[in-house]
Amino acid sequence: MPRAARIDSPGLLQHVIVRGIERRPIFLDDQDREDFLSRLAILLRETETGCYAWSLLDNHFHLLLKPQPFPLSSLMRRLLTGYAVTFNLRHNRSGHLFQNRYKSLVCDEDPYLLELIRYIHLNPLRSGMVKSLEMLKGYPWSGHRELLGISSRNLIRKEFVLAFFGATRRQARARYEEFVADGLKGRDEPKLTCGGKQASRALNPALAEDAVFDERVLGGGAFVEKLLPGPVASPGSREPAFLALISQVAPCFGLAAEDLRLPNKTPAVAQAKAVICHVATRCWRMKGMEVGKSLGLTPSAVSHASRRGGALWKNEKRLAAIRDQIEKPSL
Repeated sequence: MPRAARIDSPGLLQHVIVRGIERRPIFLDDQDREDFLSRLAILLRETETGCYAWSLLDNHFHLLLKPQPFPLSSLMRRLLTGYAVTFNLRHNRSGHLFQNRYKSLVCDEDPYLLELIRYIHLNPLRSGMVKSLEMLKGYPWSGHRELLGISSRNLIRKEFVLAFFGATRRQARARYEEFVADGLKGRDEPKLTCGGKQASRALNPALAEDAVFDERVLGGGAFVEKLLPGPVASPGSREPAFLALISQVAPCFGLAAEDLRLPNKTPAVAQAKAVICHVATRCWRMKGMEVGKSLGLTPSAVSHASRRGGALWKNEKRLAAIRDQIEKPSL
């Protein structure tokens, strides 16, 4: 399935995850880690990118960044390329160091910022790199020590983060430490490495079931609508365009429009519904509940079908004749 294009605009909070190829180590010793952090510090300054959390493990790392005024890609390209070249020279190796492209998840700040900071800084403990919260305070390869005032590194925008926890540094650091510890009390590890409906609503149940979601985004509703291109169809204009969409897609799969309104799980019906769900929710940003009513699907089924339909919409030759007409409808 084709990879979705990144959402990469300055001013967006992004959770970045980079893994070693075949999950191999990308840091073999402390010199590797120091080289990586030195490069990161320089690039944060040069690109005016805010950093709010970071954590290095053996075969992957996490960064919580807010690039401004440059896109995230400009920093990551220089960081990963420069580090990989030096790593290969130092360790007498060749070839790719990182697994595919880096993963970046756009995050709505208000509900998720502090949870992401806690998640990233607890990562060494949850992965077994350290055994306790006390040992985490001594782990030199995460931003946790910066926020506690133990480390002299200057990667994190500490004043911004600590302001959420108290008016004085002493009070803020104590409350931050309590906040991190609370993350281990009687709760499952939050899913903060993926976006979409399930992950977004797990930490923000105020999001409506039929709100707009995107797998590249931790958040939903109005936040996602602002990120996606194209106009949002007004409620009164959706139905005619959507009915026309059904009528145009169905014949491409040897079906009548009526076939798509009935509970039918044949491959042709499933594929046609997937394409319709993709266009309606991703291109036109219709709500899953609206789409599901006409196709006999639940909002959750619409979301799953939409993901499957993306590849069909882009690659199916039988849709070529209508693709340009209905991807950006006149609503």
